[in-house]
Amino acid sequence: MIKKESKNVARLRRHTRVRNKVAGTAECPRLNVFRSNSHIFAQVINDENGTTLVSSSSLELKLNNGGNVEGAKAVGKDIAEKCKKAKIKNVVFDRGGYLYHGRVAALAEAARENGLEF
Repeated sequence: MIKKESKNVARLRRHTRVRNKVAGTAECPRLNVFRSNSHIFAQVINDENGTTLVSSSSLELKLNNGGNVEGAKAVGKDIAEKCKKAKIKNVVFDRGGYLYHGRVAALAEAARENGLEF
């Protein structure tokens, strides 16, 4: 009998595989997304020295329902505005092993619309 791995274990395997190829630098940091059932989180990370440059989340924005597409759009807009203040224009997008669909895609599109390039 073959034991099926959980969805989160499969996501972490995909995330590790992507992270072997995607790394953030000082010139082009990595925009990482984490999605939970009730919230969504985004961080801009410089992997060369392991620091988080900018972060935003639906929890930080005190959204009533951060687990939907509108919450993801708000976080994407907020992270793009914070990146502008920190003079970050280009990032590399790290979807964290999640499908580029729904909340993850909404966050990415909102960040693009507000000035981030990736």
